[in-house]
Amino acid sequence: MLDTTGFDLNAIGSDFIENPHPMLAALRQKAPLHRNPDGSVYLTRYDDVLKVYQSRTMSSDKAETFDEKFGVCPLNTHHTSSLVFNDPPYHTVVRKLLSGAFTPRKLAEFEPLTENIVDRLLDRVEEMGRFDLIDDFAKVLPTEIISFMLGIPEEHRARLRGYSLAILGALDPVVPPDKLEEGNRAVAEFGAILGDLIDHRRRHPDAARQGEVLQSLIFGEHDGRRLTREELIQNCIFLLNAGHETTTSLVGNAIGLLLDFPYQHRMLLDDPGLIATAVEEFLRVESPLQIGNRLAGEDIALSAGLLPKGTYIHTSIAGANRDPEVFSNPDVLDITRRPNRQIAFITGIHVCLGATLARVEGRIAVGRFVARFPRLALNGERRRVPLARFRGWATLPVSVR
Repeated sequence: MLDTTGFDLNAIGSDFIENPHPMLAALRQKAPLHRNPDGSVYLTRYDDVLKVYQSRTMSSDKAETFDEKFGVCPLNTHHTSSLVFNDPPYHTVVRKLLSGAFTPRKLAEFEPLTENIVDRLLDRVEEMGRFDLIDDFAKVLPTEIISFMLGIPEEHRARLRGYSLAILGALDPVVPPDKLEEGNRAVAEFGAILGDLIDHRRRHPDAARQGEVLQSLIFGEHDGRRLTREELIQNCIFLLNAGHETTTSLVGNAIGLLLDFPYQHRMLLDDPGLIATAVEEFLRVESPLQIGNRLAGEDIALSAGLLPKGTYIHTSIAGANRDPEVFSNPDVLDITRRPNRQIAFITGIHVCLGATLARVEGRIAVGRFVARFPRLALNGERRRVPLARFRGWATLPVSVR
C-alpha cells in the first residue's frame, strides 16, 4: 500500500490525476483525516464525507478563499456569485429561482428532446463507424440541452465545452497561470454572450421557445426578489458547467467502463432494463465530480477525530464512492448493484440541482448507444481530462462496426 505521509492535495501530479484510487485507498486506511501542509484536511471515508455534506454547520462560501486564489478577476466574480459556492440566505433565494428550470413538468419536456438528439447523433456516428466518443457524441448531447435551456444560438455552441473546462479547471488545487488566464477569458467571453441574450429577452419577453428556461430565470421572483443581470449571467454559466461537463463525463466514463468490463457490457446488452442501476454504478465507480470543499462552521466529530471550527475541508467523493465499508468489491463495476448509496451528486442542501436531468440524459444516451452498437470496441489511445477535481475523458476513440 502506498505511503501517505508526504501526500499533499495541493501539489498532486499527473499520476494522481490519471489514477487516484490507489492513493485514495491508502488514505482511507491509514489517514482518513489527512492534513495537508497548508492545514486543510482531506477526507476519504464515506461516512465522514456524508456527515460533512449533511451538516448545516458546514459553509460553502468561498469568497475569502477565492479572493486569495484569484484576486480581482472574472473567475472570482463568477465563482462567488454562482449558486454552488454560497450559503443561505443567498443560496436559498437563488436555488429557489433556478429550481423553476428543473420542475417535473420541465424535465418531462426534456425527455423527448433528449431522445431526439440522441437518435440523431447515433445516426451520424453510425455512418462514421469510427469516431471520438467525446467530441462526436458525449459532449454534443449536453451542449444541445443546455443551449436549448438558455436559448444559446447555434454559432456559439461549439465553444461551450471549452468554456466549461477552462472555468472548472481553475478550481483544481494546482492551477498554472496560463490556465487561470484561460478561465478568466472563458468567463468574460461567455458572460458577454449571455449578457446580450438576457438584454434581448428583457426587451422581447415573448421570444422564448416552449420548454426554454432562460425566460423564467429572468422574470422569476421569490418573495419579490429577482436575479440581477450579473447574477443571471453568472448562474447561467453555472448551469452550463453543472449540466454540461458532468453529463459529458457521465456518458464518456460509462462507455469507458463498459470497454474495461466487457462482461458488464454483455449483461447490459442482454438486459437493457438494467440501465437505471447501471447509471448509478457508472456514477459511483467514476464520479464526474471527484473533490468538494467545505469550511467547518463549528467543531465536527468524524471517524478519525475532531475537526475544529474554521478547518478547511476537502471531501473526496471518489474516495467515498469506493469505500469498502459501504460498497462490496468497490473497484469492480457491477451494474446490478443494489443498494447503491453513491454520492456523485453530493447530498444535503447543495445536492445537485440537475441530478434528475443528468440521470435522464445518461439513461437515454448510454442505453440507446449500447443497444445500437453491440460491437463497440476501443479504436486508439484514450486520454483523460487533465483535472483533479473533475474526472472524464478528453478523447475516447471507438469503433462500432
